[in-house]
Amino acid sequence: MAYVDGFVVAVPESRLADYKKLAKKAGKIWLEHGALEYVECIGDDVPPGKVTSFPRAVKLKEGEVVAFSWIIYKSRADRDAILRKVFADPRLSKDMAQMPFDGKRMIYGGFKTIVEM
Repeated sequence: MAYVDGFVVAVPESRLADYKKLAKKAGKIWLEHGALEYVECIGDDVPPGKVTSFPRAVKLKEGEVVAFSWIIYKSRADRDAILRKVFADPRLSKDMAQMPFDGKRMIYGGFKTIVEM
């Protein structure tokens, strides 16, 4: 079964064009290095919860929107090898220094797939 990296970030609405540009570039690089799928989404129906929610998790501020993304790999071993290549790729390193969001509020993790349909 596939392995998935998931990410949730708060993106300033004023930087959405920059975020989309970076996401398109990053997606091409991830796919070039072997990822099976790269998806970036912007929140459309993401209500704040009373206890927890996407907005609470990223400490969403006024003028920001939640972005949710995932990358799919064949396996955890493939993911680990691909990440090494991606993070060593000079095309992405300069962009990562000027991310269009607050990386300290990013939530991310790797997930084993348990159901695929």
